[in-house]
Amino acid sequence: MNIKRKCLAAAVILYSGIMSACAEPHKQGEYHITDPHVQAQVNLSEDKTPPDPDPASYGLDKNGKFIHPVATRDSHDRKPFKGILDYWDSNQYIKNMKLEAFYPITVEPFHTWQNIVDFDGRRYLYQYVRQDLKIFDITNPKDLKLLLTKGNTWGIDGPGESVNPFPEGEMFGAATIQWNEKLGKNIMVQAYEVRRFGLLKNKYQKPEQVKKLRDSKHLKGFKVYAMNGPMPEDWELLAERTTDYKHPDAPIGKQQGSGVRDLPVYFGGDTMFVAAAPEDSHSLTEYPNDLYSAGYQSWDMSDPANPKFLQQLNMPGQIAGNPADEAAYKANPRAGNRTSWMGARMSLFIPKPVEEGGKYGYAAMGGLGFYVVDISNPAEMKVVSHLEFEPNVAGVEGDFVDVSQVEKTGIVYYSGYPLNEDCWEPYKDVFMIDVNNPAAPKVVGVLPRPTPPADAAFTDFCQRRGSFGPKRTGYYTQPGEPKDGILPFNFYNAGLQVFDVSDVKNPEIVAYFVPGFNTETVAEYARGNLSHGVYVEYDRNLFWLFTNHGIYLLSSPVLGEPNFGKPKEPWPKR
Repeated sequence: MNIKRKCLAAAVILYSGIMSACAEPHKQGEYHITDPHVQAQVNLSEDKTPPDPDPASYGLDKNGKFIHPVATRDSHDRKPFKGILDYWDSNQYIKNMKLEAFYPITVEPFHTWQNIVDFDGRRYLYQYVRQDLKIFDITNPKDLKLLLTKGNTWGIDGPGESVNPFPEGEMFGAATIQWNEKLGKNIMVQAYEVRRFGLLKNKYQKPEQVKKLRDSKHLKGFKVYAMNGPMPEDWELLAERTTDYKHPDAPIGKQQGSGVRDLPVYFGGDTMFVAAAPEDSHSLTEYPNDLYSAGYQSWDMSDPANPKFLQQLNMPGQIAGNPADEAAYKANPRAGNRTSWMGARMSLFIPKPVEEGGKYGYAAMGGLGFYVVDISNPAEMKVVSHLEFEPNVAGVEGDFVDVSQVEKTGIVYYSGYPLNEDCWEPYKDVFMIDVNNPAAPKVVGVLPRPTPPADAAFTDFCQRRGSFGPKRTGYYTQPGEPKDGILPFNFYNAGLQVFDVSDVKNPEIVAYFVPGFNTETVAEYARGNLSHGVYVEYDRNLFWLFTNHGIYLLSSPVLGEPNFGKPKEPWPKR
């Protein structure tokens, strides 16, 4: 997940206590480490933290195009350059789309997850991030109704007071909701991941914070619920498991590893896949704000009340203390840069469930690259092939794989996303990878870079301030079936950018909605993270764009005629 915390003069409430929101930069050779796993990672390479680039080496060229730095360190400070706007652009830009509604409600301005579920003819939207949750009735999407708030509602002064808070150690983790035929009800699997942002400033300098995360007083794993209705009081806890599979009975505070990262991949059948580092020794990652390099686990979900661990799959270069892994790590050109994310941020990306004959999953492993994985036997997952990429730091290099087109075209779309503001890092391309031959994937192009409209006061989105680059096209849990040839990417300060990829050799942007920055309801330190997520109702032809100042409802001819009534079939599909 991408929650970019900006420096504050004062502390803010983040998740479970009052913590500073400003990550501290790493200076070359500067360490204060007592954790043996962090020390093991540092011992494998000399310090190669990227020096700050010469300001003359990047910026706007004579044609108004931004030239990105070659490499930068992780930074949470503004990095203005000549030609950047000295104000927050409040203008809105739109092409081939229609703004249907806007709701000025902010769960959190940095990142949220979403789910949509139907119960008894009504449609519900869940928007949440850990200890902040809102539940909406969107049966009539033009008349959204707020039904429940737990945690904070963000505004100009930050998070505000917590309302109806979660108990200590509890939260609403990144969730997958699917219909389970055996039980005849919706099953929700919630990920419980180590809380990092707001709690860990820099693992190389803050040993007390590292220890606190190692001893986290919450589950590291996942919980399974039967959803007997739309509201939390209707949910029945069926099971909870730790991803520390070697110590399945370890109590809270003694469980090792990362827990489950982002959404579990579960289609309602017998198998689930998650991203997880099971032990503290899975520590070979440079990123200063993370302790774990996650691989993948498969779980038997034939009885949702009794999930059973099947397999842990790791890639070379993840485990400290293992000579082969350490050799692979040292051979990676990123080793020592104290900046790169290494390992999985999300689970495998799977276009067809194993239960329906699906054979392949696709892995985005940050600085470890792209993998094709044979999942036909979930208890014996196997790596089929691997693609390496040139280092692209700062930012996350490999986070997401869109697999919505692969069954028909053989193309997947692989991307990272920016972490620094003001384009103070290399641009994050969306790579088009041909996997028609799973044993030999190859890059066949990149998606075009979004450009501002002619009437904008800037010629490159880098000038608009904040972050610029791709995030994701939503999640596989979106209602209905994705449209052939259409990829809707959230692009931070460039809003929602819709790509037509039906012509593989000539992808183009055919629609966009770029919201204005809001200076009246968004705290100064949160403004740069303008839009962080898109969620699509493909069954009603509607876009939901989640920003740091509210929720936009959009339609476009590229999706088809919007339906503002009830969907034809309930979701999740049965």
